[in-house]
Amino acid sequence: MASEAAVRAAFRQQADYCTALSAPFTALLCSLAAERLDRGTKIGRRLLDWPGNPDPFGDAIALRLCGGLHFLARNGGAPALAPLYPPAPLPDPDALWQAVRPLLDDDALAPWLDGPPQTNEVGRSAVLMSGLLVIAARFGLPLRLYELGASAGLNLQLDRYGYDLGGLAAGDRASPLKLKPDWEGPPPPAAEVLIAGRAGVDLHPVPLPEGRERLIAYVWADQAQRLAQLEAALALAEADPPRVNRGDAADWLESRVSLVPDPGVTRVVLHSVAFHYFPDATKQRIAAHIEAAGAAATAEAPLAWLRFEEQPGDGRFSLRLRTWPGEDRLLAWTHPHGRSVKWVAE
Repeated sequence: MASEAAVRAAFRQQADYCTALSAPFTALLCSLAAERLDRGTKIGRRLLDWPGNPDPFGDAIALRLCGGLHFLARNGGAPALAPLYPPAPLPDPDALWQAVRPLLDDDALAPWLDGPPQTNEVGRSAVLMSGLLVIAARFGLPLRLYELGASAGLNLQLDRYGYDLGGLAAGDRASPLKLKPDWEGPPPPAAEVLIAGRAGVDLHPVPLPEGRERLIAYVWADQAQRLAQLEAALALAEADPPRVNRGDAADWLESRVSLVPDPGVTRVVLHSVAFHYFPDATKQRIAAHIEAAGAAATAEAPLAWLRFEEQPGDGRFSLRLRTWPGEDRLLAWTHPHGRSVKWVAE
């Protein structure tokens, strides 16, 4: 069980992250919760007596609360709160808390504390596509994608989006969704990315279209570009939603990626800001299975492991690629939402 001091510290830490990532409204909401939550409401009691992680920041309790409030504000469940949300100007703190506090006794808010945020950050597709270009240029084969922690699978359909990657056009040039991260360094290699197959896994996949508003609610309300990108990706997924299976990532990978080589296609295991959420035993099984499959790979049946994560000790996010045959390479330093890329690969 977490202490009250740890709970308040978790909200303050999230507020600092939101401030650093240009989300002042969400930062204010977290700061107010840190200072003003009390045991006079159902939600206040549940949060201040948090039964989970002794470090409740790891349970993302602030983002659970913010997601629920955003959902109510968007969907008619918080008429006094909704007018204070962006694009309205940053509200007076007392006025914002006055609108929030009655909702802390609303039964509609309670389920949002039951599980961690379920995001599907579409901006990360620009980073992942950069890595796929490297793989396509290296092997010249169609790609079969296996995404771990895929959520609703919106990054599995990354070839349906258009990109400007350091001046290099990629993806679907006619797509209504264009992703152009701030870019430093040379562009990735020019190559044709052909997707031969795609599938993903998640412990709690978000079904589409019914999970649309849930995904949107977890995007910080003051980040209009992220919201617009997500809504555009959701619209593209309506006709043909990506396939995401429910299950443990290691179980799924072991059953889907055979140790026997698959000639004529490059198999690509990929994930973005997901791996650190997996239990240690799951991480170890995933790494061991990929290494075993890689040991049998050939130039005609290669294997790639594309990781957009914060590696232990780095203190920042990166894009790294391991290939069989080949080596492990650092391709880029990145913003966690894919907003900027510093390309370092030669």
